Amino acid sequence: MQALSLLLALALGLGASVSAGPAVMECWLVEDAGGGRLSKRPAALLLRQGPGRPPPRPDLDPELYLTVHDPAGALQAALRRYPRSAPAPHCEMSRYVPLPASAKWAKGLSPQQNCPRSLDGTWLMVSMSSPVLGVSSLLRPQSEPQPETAPITMATVVLTVLTHTPTTRVQLGKDAVLDLSFAYMPPTPEATTSLAPGPPPFGLEWRHQHQGKGQLLLAATPGLDGQMPAARDGAVAFAAWDDNEPWGPWTGNGTLWLPAVRPFQEGAYLATIHLPYLQGQVTLELAVQKPPKVSLMPTPLVWAVPGEAPPELLCLVSHFYPSEGLEVEWELRGGPEGSFQKAQGKSWLSALRQHSDGSVSVYGHLQLPPVTSAQHGARYACRVHHPSLPASGRSAEVTLEVAGHSGPSLEDGVGLFLSAFLLLGLLKALGWAGAYLSASKESEKKVQ
Repeated sequence: MQALSLLLALALGLGASVSAGPAVMECWLVEDAGGGRLSKRPAALLLRQGPGRPPPRPDLDPELYLTVHDPAGALQAALRRYPRSAPAPHCEMSRYVPLPASAKWAKGLSPQQNCPRSLDGTWLMVSMSSPVLGVSSLLRPQSEPQPETAPITMATVVLTVLTHTPTTRVQLGKDAVLDLSFAYMPPTPEATTSLAPGPPPFGLEWRHQHQGKGQLLLAATPGLDGQMPAARDGAVAFAAWDDNEPWGPWTGNGTLWLPAVRPFQEGAYLATIHLPYLQGQVTLELAVQKPPKVSLMPTPLVWAVPGEAPPELLCLVSHFYPSEGLEVEWELRGGPEGSFQKAQGKSWLSALRQHSDGSVSVYGHLQLPPVTSAQHGARYACRVHHPSLPASGRSAEVTLEVAGHSGPSLEDGVGLFLSAFLLLGLLKALGWAGAYLSASKESEKKVQ
């Protein structure tokens, strides 16, 4: 009975893993409507179908209701592993026309300017984006919808470019790794037989865009000779096919490694895979962060006389990035009746101080009002909130000591001052006496 239960649990687990991910992906076909306007029409990708015929979709144009055939399996595998807790990907489709690569360094991928006839026909570019997945797939639909009870069009995935790190956050000065993989299956048997056995040459292009400026970061064409642009910012890419099957499908890797990132390296990264007359592109976002250090002065005690204001409190928030999103709050802990409340007083922030690594520092100031004896033992805290910190933030605190309350009173302070003054006078008198005696002995020696 126990073995049967284990087998049942295993079967249910396998079924859950196989059925993970969306069975249907709702999309929009985006087209140029002229006059600088865009039009949208609903579309859907049937990624997984149960027994029987496809579910009817009378709300869709049959040419935009696509059952997806994925020979390489990259698109299907990425969506099967899609986390259930993540929001559904945003999906858009657009018309695509095969063209040679425009970059000079990629000219060797397309020796002929005219596109082969084997690539004629309708092409669709499907783009999916979410916080955990970015996908770009080239689909080739059949010319006519399938004669099913539910009209539907068969579409074959030819090229898929995807990343599992569409949004990457890295600490300032640490290395960043931007994931990129791709899969390709030649669209027709003619295209396969016209090539030598094995994966075709490809081009990998990484571009960086930040604050309205864009630049080529890295380019590579494994398997082709030619002069390549020099990589920037120490970038390295793992550009290679993962397998060497004679006729496909093939999978490859184009992951980018950035050493010791600096603030100017954050922004959008456009990764493009170039194949002869075909391209696929995904966009990744890199955010650079550094959590602040928080310290409070004077520390660990701040001393005050009843009825007078304590010294100004300084909260040093140091070496953080970015400068935006910083909040400094002042709290009073353990005051009368052990309360926890916002500290009273005048508060402000100093100007930012820039550091050589791109991080910044700032002082938070708090000018406290006069204190009472009841506030003895209260703790003043500086709490800092920043995008690089947990929601609770980070804090530092000092303890308030009120004179005459289990600590030095005002009279004690005056007595200590007078004692120190008298001791200093005694030491000076002894010094003068020693100097006088020494001078007298020198005079006696000269007389003799």
